[in-house]
Amino acid sequence: MVQTIRKPEIVSMARREGRVTVERLVEHFGVTPQTIRRDLTELAEAGQLERVHGGAVLPSTTMNIDYRERRALNQSAKVYIARACARQIPNDCSVFLNIGSTTEAVASELVHHVGLLVVTNNVNIAMILSANPEVKVVVTGGTLRHSDGGLVGDLAKTTIGQFRFDYAVIGCSALHEDGEILDFDFQEVGVSKAIISRSDHVFLVADASKFERKAPARIASLAEVDVFFTDLPPPPACQSFCRAAGTAISIA
Repeated sequence: MVQTIRKPEIVSMARREGRVTVERLVEHFGVTPQTIRRDLTELAEAGQLERVHGGAVLPSTTMNIDYRERRALNQSAKVYIARACARQIPNDCSVFLNIGSTTEAVASELVHHVGLLVVTNNVNIAMILSANPEVKVVVTGGTLRHSDGGLVGDLAKTTIGQFRFDYAVIGCSALHEDGEILDFDFQEVGVSKAIISRSDHVFLVADASKFERKAPARIASLAEVDVFFTDLPPPPACQSFCRAAGTAISIA
């Protein structure tokens, strides 16, 4: 396959999966590792990808990638993470689910639960759970973020302050190996902080690609999370941090 065709497909694969590896691209295209490394270097120089050890990832910026693209990233990993998380949420309890494609996957896995009170600032989650009459859904209100159906701002935080949740399930845009949970939208960060402060148990759902991304706004520390659900072992520094903080890691 000629380079002009190969390079756009490499970028498409990275957008679908969050990252690409030299090994997989060699197998996919039937070319040499040197050819793939050259492609990745040129794509990085053009700002379309960011080189990491063994491959490349989508470039880090101060802006999140498009919501439709986020939903398509690492879909199978999100399903496994969501199933593992949903198994830890019993029937007959109160749950907060915040903005994010992985929390939406959790909502899909909770459709068959009964006796739940689910509060959310995610319009998509409200629609998913509306299929189950055994789940009562409360939508926070707030300023609608048209890009992904999220509700942010002071009204969302005020609504959250009127509840005490048994469980909160939160997502994030990026994770630092020192245990910091990060996001792009400063308004969303304020809502996430409020969720954590009003919850007895906090679950973080995030696939391993989040360790290869950067975001500017700090939500919280993994020390404030009870269980971190992910799909691959986190970096050693993060594992050490979680052990010291008493944060459980569940690898789906």
